[in-house]
Amino acid sequence: MHGPVDATRFAELTRRHRRELHVYCYRMLGSFDAAEDHVQEVFLRAWRARDTFEARSSARTWLYRIATNACLDTLRRTVPPVQPYPDQLLDERPGPDAQAVGRETMSLAFLAAIQLLPPRQRAALILRDVLSWSAGETAALLGTSVPAANSALQRARATLRGRWPGGRLEWAPAGEPGREERELLRRYIDAHERADPEALIGLLREDVRLTIEPGVGEWTGRPAVAEALRRDMNTPGRWRMLPTAANRQPAAAAYVRADGDPAFRPFALIVLRPVAGLLTAMDAFEAPGLFPVFGLPASLDPEAPAGDLRPTAPSGDLPARG
Repeated sequence: MHGPVDATRFAELTRRHRRELHVYCYRMLGSFDAAEDHVQEVFLRAWRARDTFEARSSARTWLYRIATNACLDTLRRTVPPVQPYPDQLLDERPGPDAQAVGRETMSLAFLAAIQLLPPRQRAALILRDVLSWSAGETAALLGTSVPAANSALQRARATLRGRWPGGRLEWAPAGEPGREERELLRRYIDAHERADPEALIGLLREDVRLTIEPGVGEWTGRPAVAEALRRDMNTPGRWRMLPTAANRQPAAAAYVRADGDPAFRPFALIVLRPVAGLLTAMDAFEAPGLFPVFGLPASLDPEAPAGDLRPTAPSGDLPARG
C-alpha cells in the first residue's frame, strides 16, 4: 500500500485483515468479546493515524503493530476472562495466517498456557512460532532490539515447554473432526440429555479435567469429576444440546428449560478435548451471549425431537449479539 489512505482504501484494509487481526487479538487476550472490542479499537486507531503510515512497511505490519500495542495496553490493566472461539469463523475467510489457525494453536489448552506468559513474551511467541514472523519483524513490531525480542521468545518457549503436553512446540495442522470424535460428541450429548451421569463417566479418561467458567470451579481426575457429575446432574428433559465446534475442538451448545418456560434457552458452551476415544478435558462456559456468533438458534422448541435441530450458518462477518 502506497500513498495516502483514503476512506475507500481503508475499507479494503479492514475487509482484508479483519479476520486475522481478530484471531491474533483472541490469542493475545483469550477472550472472544475482548478480541471483538480490540479489533474495533485497532481500526479506530489506524484511521486516526492514517496520515502517519509509512509506505516502507506493509499495511499488515502496521495494523499488527497497532493491534499488539492495543492488547498490551489492556493487559497492563486487566486480564479478560477466557472464552471459546467458533470454528466457523476460522474457516469462513482464510487470510495470510490461515496455515497458523491450526488445531493446537487455537486449542483451549494452548490458550490457557500462553495466558500465563508475560504479555510481551506472549506476543513474541505468537508472532515468531505461530505466525512465522522473522526476528527482525518481531523486534520492529515490539519496538525493541532483535536480541531483546529473541530473549523474550526463548523465555516464553521455556515456560511453555513446561506446561505443554510432551514439552513439544510443533503445531499440528487443522483438520475436520474424525468419526471417532463425532461419535464421542454424540454420546456426550445423549448422556447429558438423558441426565445419565454413569454414561458420562464412562467417556472420561483417568486424567480428565472439568472447568466451569467464569470462576465456578475446577475438578481434576476421574473420581473428582465423577462426583461432581453425579451431584449436579439434572432431571431428564431439562436440557437440550446441539453439536458445534470451538477452538478446533468438538463442542456442545447447552440449552436449559426453566420451570414454566415454553422453550429451551441458551445457557452454556462446553468444549471437549478427546484423546484416544475418551475425554481428557471438558471446559464449560456460561456464555449465552456467544450463541449468535456460533450460528446457534436463540431458543429450541420443546416439541421437536432431541437431535433434530442443528446450528444455522451465520451471515455477514461477525454476527451481532443480542
